[in-house]
Amino acid sequence: MHPDSRPDSIEQLVVVVAQLQAEVQRLRADNEQVRAENAVLRAENADLRRRLGMNSSNSSVPPSSDGLVRPRAQAGAKAGGRRRGKQPGASGLTLRLAEDPDRVVQHRPQRCAGLSCGADLGDGREYGRQRRQVLELPDRRPVVVEHQLISVECGECGQVSEPA
Repeated sequence: MHPDSRPDSIEQLVVVVAQLQAEVQRLRADNEQVRAENAVLRAENADLRRRLGMNSSNSSVPPSSDGLVRPRAQAGAKAGGRRRGKQPGASGLTLRLAEDPDRVVQHRPQRCAGLSCGADLGDGREYGRQRRQVLELPDRRPVVVEHQLISVECGECGQVSEPA
């Protein structure tokens, strides 16, 4: 007898009730099994998510296993509330040129830098001079070397040439 059809007698009702009780028992057992599988899968999922988030910065995993994906830059402030480097509003510092360098090296172009000229600039008029100083640290006392870049105007074509 199908459970949806109306039983005609008490005996048929007893049979239907017995069938329904058996089905309830089977469904409860299935439900328990599904719940157990669900718990195992949730634990496995949590473990995989934890391992997926591991890299060399938060575990003992070597950096070579991080892969080619670069970590996302952390937006905004660090732990102290400030970004790296000079803070906005802080005064800047500049290394000033030494008035009396230990050595002066002059860099002067020998030939005109004009595309079609290339004339000798040995006696050409000086057009300008830039000063750049490099601090070279010897064993004990620093030696200041001033490099002077001399721009020279070509006497033939008027092209201003600068040293490289």
